Order: sequence, then C-alpha cells, then structure tokens
Amino acid sequence: MDELVRFGVSLEGSLLRDFDRLIEEKGYPSRSEALRDLIRDCLVQADWSKLAGEQVATLTLVYNHEYREITDRLTDVQHDNAQIIVCATHVHLTAHTCLEVIVLRGPAAEICRIADRLIATRGVQHGKLTMTTLGRAR
Repeated sequence: MDELVRFGVSLEGSLLRDFDRLIEEKGYPSRSEALRDLIRDCLVQADWSKLAGEQVATLTLVYNHEYREITDRLTDVQHDNAQIIVCATHVHLTAHTCLEVIVLRGPAAEICRIADRLIATRGVQHGKLTMTTLGRAR
C-alpha cells in the first residue's frame, strides 16, 4: 500500500456542507474515503478514452447563458466537431440557467476530448459524460 499523503482543498462553505451531507447519507466513515472513491471513479472514467472502435455517448451541460460568450463558445465547439456530434437539445431551466444534452458518436478518445473541452468551458456549472457502446451483438 502506498504512503498516505495529506493535501488541502479549498471549497465554498455551501459546497462542503452539501458534500458532508452526501457522504453521511452514503455512509462514508470520512471525507477522505469519499474523496478517494471520487478520485478512483474519475480515473476509471478517464480510461474510457482508450476504448477501441466507435462508441456512443451523451454529454449533459448546465450553464448560465448570461456568462460572457459561453453560448458562442459552446456552439463553436459543436460546429467544429460536427462529424462526432450527432445532435444537441437545448432546454431553458430558469431565466438564466440552460441545460444542453449532446449526443456524440465516434472514437472514444475523440468523444472524451470534445466533452472535456465543453465541460472545461468557463461558465459551465456542471457537465457529465455518459458513455456506452453501440449495442452490437457479438
């Protein structure tokens, strides 16, 4: 077993309170164990980009459309990757908040690259990539 290393994390108080509530509901003995599971899950998902062949995924984004240039940036990335992005659905959740669901089809590495780029766009409040296969029989 590797040596444990301590590190600090800065979070908004409300985010930490929500996280503490969640880890209590899930029964984690500590924040550290919950963070270890989150990090492990993140690393496993990162391995999806190494899958061979064509894959299918959905990307869900929640963002504030009033954030400077976010709508143009998201649209530009989608147009630049039209060969991978099959369709996008835009939903107005509130007067300021939008939800975008994007369907992607292509090599896993390309899907992950596009998703990472969109999720990392300034103003995106939450992004989630859900990958699957084409469901071909073996």
